[in-house]
Amino acid sequence: MFLHPAQRALVEREWAGPVRVSGSAGTGKTIVALHRAAYLARTQTDAHILLTTFSKPLAAALSRKRDVLTEAEPALRERITVSALDQAALDLYTTAFGQPNRATPAQVRAAITDAAKAGLGGGHAASFLFEEWDELVDAWNVTDAESYASLPRIGRRTRLGAQQREAAWSVFAFVRQRLADRKVVTWAMIYARLTAWLAGNGELPFTHVVVDEAQDLSVAQIRFLAAVVGGRRDALFLAGDIGQRIFHLPFSWAKLGLDIRGRSHALKVNYRTSHQIRLAADRLLPASITDLDGVEEGRRGTVSVFDGPPPELVLATDEADERTRVAAFLARCREDGITAAEIGVLVRGQGQLARARAAVCAAGFDARADEGVTIAAMHDAKGLEFRAVAVMACDEDVLPDPLRLAGIGDTADLEAAYDTERHLLYVACTRARDRLIVSAIAPGSEFLDDLA
Repeated sequence: MFLHPAQRALVEREWAGPVRVSGSAGTGKTIVALHRAAYLARTQTDAHILLTTFSKPLAAALSRKRDVLTEAEPALRERITVSALDQAALDLYTTAFGQPNRATPAQVRAAITDAAKAGLGGGHAASFLFEEWDELVDAWNVTDAESYASLPRIGRRTRLGAQQREAAWSVFAFVRQRLADRKVVTWAMIYARLTAWLAGNGELPFTHVVVDEAQDLSVAQIRFLAAVVGGRRDALFLAGDIGQRIFHLPFSWAKLGLDIRGRSHALKVNYRTSHQIRLAADRLLPASITDLDGVEEGRRGTVSVFDGPPPELVLATDEADERTRVAAFLARCREDGITAAEIGVLVRGQGQLARARAAVCAAGFDARADEGVTIAAMHDAKGLEFRAVAVMACDEDVLPDPLRLAGIGDTADLEAAYDTERHLLYVACTRARDRLIVSAIAPGSEFLDDLA
């Protein structure tokens, strides 16, 4: 796992507080995070590092890479624990308080429905109330009407007057009581209790936390990580790219106690993706993205270290035409020595997986082989890479996802939802190293105009 001198400088620097390393897809953020964890273990004999990310599949990939990196130094491996952050939090919570019973989104939605049946909510739509609960009330651990009345509604741009907030809070109070009566807690509640526990001198089993894919952490997770820092200046190292945020609306890290301003650094050399693919994918995003703390992450000046064929854009007449043309692309890849395991076929969601499987089979591959072509939804491709990628079914009624947009109760949040859908296509396209094809039934997603 080669480190560029610019990357090594970030890995070995003595930081004066939490730091975030950014960069577009393929610039080596994960490698930097891995080397940072190993460097801390190597240079600090008392260090016990949690190397973490937001999902179990990504954590499993990190674990494999940690094992490769520490193969010659097995003693380091014992002091670098790799775990998804939710799993690490659950283990910590269970040790401190006992095994929690976790509430499901379905239980929250049912409570909101029952509150409306009881005459609460003042006419607010159930979809709006669930989003308000999920993105604000639960996420920010709002526990009383007074706090809700005065809370800046970050990420929620529809204004609510005092009476509207009062009506909404009656529902949220009902939900909180329902969950308490049933002795269940949300993930945000788990993190909130752990955060309070740390403030009360709770002791962690690790001295440092290194986070990969930090852009997709939740409000509650960021607040917890801010508490982890404590008095240790080098306790927290984060790697992530705002342009790849696909799970949460934007929010201010600084307001949660995690301030990385002045300690944010962007990587500019792309080792994974060809110049042609990177250039096309970058057109899906602005040249620079500024977060709510004013920290700017830019793609200007990024260079790839190798060239490849330009990505192909296919606007098919129907599904049969798309299948034939994607199958031809996959067959050419095989003829040129690219193995099935080096190919990924990605779609927006479960509803398009059959189209992907049909194209893979038409190309002569076994769509169900264990070591065959990876067929996955775009969300599940995070952290993966392939020599060749087909991004299929990018139809105008598929991307952005109309069901997701239709379910947004706060119409002012549509712009943010569009942004995350665009980020999702960017993530899918940048899984490709050498070859990329993007297909749709004409006229295709509006996002494809930027790829043309």
